[in-house]
Amino acid sequence: MSADADDEVFVCGTGAVSPAGWGTKLLLDAVASETPLPLKEIPRPGTDSSLRVRPVPPLATRPPWLAHARLRRTSPITQYAVAAALEALGADAARVTDGSLRLGIIVCVMSGCVNYSRRFYDETLRDPATASPLVFPETVFNAPGSHIAALLGSNAINYTLVGDPGTFAQGLALGADWLTRGEVDGCLVVGAEEIDWLTSHAFRLFHRNIVLSDGAGAVYLRKETTPVRLAAVSDSHLFLQSRPRATAVQRMRHQLTENYNATLLVDGVQNLPRYDEDEALAWEDWNARRISPKKILGEGLMAAAAWQSVLAIDAVKHGVGSAFVSIVGTNQQAIGAAFSGVGRDSVEP
Repeated sequence: MSADADDEVFVCGTGAVSPAGWGTKLLLDAVASETPLPLKEIPRPGTDSSLRVRPVPPLATRPPWLAHARLRRTSPITQYAVAAALEALGADAARVTDGSLRLGIIVCVMSGCVNYSRRFYDETLRDPATASPLVFPETVFNAPGSHIAALLGSNAINYTLVGDPGTFAQGLALGADWLTRGEVDGCLVVGAEEIDWLTSHAFRLFHRNIVLSDGAGAVYLRKETTPVRLAAVSDSHLFLQSRPRATAVQRMRHQLTENYNATLLVDGVQNLPRYDEDEALAWEDWNARRISPKKILGEGLMAAAAWQSVLAIDAVKHGVGSAFVSIVGTNQQAIGAAFSGVGRDSVEP
């Protein structure tokens, strides 16, 4: 869970695309306002009803990177992931392109490229002879990661992790491991999702009032010292027959608080009592500052886990001594992370 001083990993940049807009500042401003973002109705084919979502707003201007040959017909999830990645990398994007920086890329997804998957299988079911083969490459889970590498000209290690939202924290841990073993000079960890009526309808089967959202978040890690350190990632406390969700969340919280102190909690509750119950109960006696971004942005799945980390990092960067991120996945695991300010001891037990 913790690392020796020689194994310390630091945050060199963050990026975000969310229902608040394209960029980290818009995400931060929206969450700071504490006002839930407006809902949008999307049709549910085959019925007269609609589904409520919080989508990413359209780009005001077309960015230059969309002219890249690999990005001309990509689905929204790739565009969100690329935008967040470039914001997080900043000037280091050019170093990746010129070959002076080995960049590891880890893209974490749950639903993945669902828009094009739904379109391809719809075409196949209607008439297999006319289903477009141009669509198929955009249906695979690792399409966004492949496009990011192609845009940057990177040939370093590139993984796509598929799982529930807790997988984003596993991506942070994996990236830190690559850095400490010297496999890369920097590591970009991205969490991304896109909205489709299929996923929104599917989640409504489990909770009628859930509001899905989409977008991406990115965290850029290096060994180079910066004001924010990735202090720890907890174990993955899996949901099992012998360890129900509530128990897994309690164990994650205990592991974080037993080993570290923090002055901020960024949790995943979203004003849905039955859906929030296990996480809310685990942290019910938390008496320090708390941020609950899903109450503002909606359930962004893997993207929401990334937004939680971006918010925690920004808070530490601007004076909060340390922060916990609590991620309670939909069906696999409870996992947490701790970020601390460099030169501050408030995250230590």
